[in-house]
Amino acid sequence: MNRLAKLISVLLVAIFLTACGTNNEEETDTQNQENTSSESNLNNEEQAVETNATKEEEVLVSLENTEGAVVGTATLKGKSSGVSIHLEAENLPPGTHGFHIHEAGVCEPPTFESAGSHYNPTGAKHGFDHPEGPHAGDLENIVVSDDGTVNVEVMAEMVTLEQGAENTLYTEDGTSLIIHSDADDYISQPSGNAGDRIACGVIGE
Repeated sequence: MNRLAKLISVLLVAIFLTACGTNNEEETDTQNQENTSSESNLNNEEQAVETNATKEEEVLVSLENTEGAVVGTATLKGKSSGVSIHLEAENLPPGTHGFHIHEAGVCEPPTFESAGSHYNPTGAKHGFDHPEGPHAGDLENIVVSDDGTVNVEVMAEMVTLEQGAENTLYTEDGTSLIIHSDADDYISQPSGNAGDRIACGVIGE
């Protein structure tokens, strides 16, 4: 009887230890699943933050006049509908002026011809009023106050700040912002009769 009692005791202990081991494994598996789920959620949140940061990327552009003096700053921000451009400038001639994105990121005074023509990756005609327009780089005219200042926001709906994307402003040659001496008539070729280039700033410099 003593041997039988001992044998039963040993078996009970073995069964108890096996049950504890199974419970520990189940708890470990549950913890691993919870940790994996938490890591996945964190990764998704990080990706969402990165995506939002890309959409809300800001680029500052410093604009200089024909004498090389800084006259303003443009803040470019990527939007779902294109790129918003917030221009703040001073010491400009009062009146209405053409404002465009040009195809080269080079601003050499005094003429700024180094900036090339309007940014036009689609091969369109110039002008919002042209049936085959506009250029991707065509922007609305800006109005400078009598005191020579301007504070305005315009939308460039056909471009993006996303590198490598279609119509990106980050091309091999770069791009730039140009303010002209006269108003853009939105139809004349190749640049709307907007006159001389009086201010220039390289995008992404």
